[in-house]
Amino acid sequence: MHDSTGLPAQQHHTPATRFSLNVDTALRNAGWAPGRWDIRQAEEWADALRSHASPAGHQHAVFPAAVEAWAEFGGLRITAIAPGRQIATTTVAIDPLGGLHLARTLADLGRALDTEVAPLGEEGDGQAVLAIDSEGRVYSIDHTGDWYLGSDIDRALEALMTGAQPTRLTSG
Repeated sequence: MHDSTGLPAQQHHTPATRFSLNVDTALRNAGWAPGRWDIRQAEEWADALRSHASPAGHQHAVFPAAVEAWAEFGGLRITAIAPGRQIATTTVAIDPLGGLHLARTLADLGRALDTEVAPLGEEGDGQAVLAIDSEGRVYSIDHTGDWYLGSDIDRALEALMTGAQPTRLTSG
């Protein structure tokens, strides 16, 4: 069923909502609400990441876009409420410490993209690591490669919760 915008009704955004109905419902089921902001937890994660170094000395980047995403969505375990459109949906956990031991991997991705990259969370039960860059763009890193999920956390959550096909990052 489509609404007056031509979009399926469950994907329509109203001016009062940031997310499509299904994504908004999934977020609220996970404990999110507009205005959610746990800066104390975000700062604890930032401190833990800053103080960690890989055996080879790689350290995590911490920057405002990451801290803001952690403050608003950190600690949530989000499960889609509808099947994916193009690919299967997975549960998403927003917890940057899931990427604690990936400082080198994230630094390498950041160098390839000419930006800084910080851990954001994971898809499924560790099948992929989610990362955010200093501009707020979100990526997924799995055994098949690196994927672009969206220009900001909102678009990335929409993609993840609706099963939109991400864009594969290519070298060169």
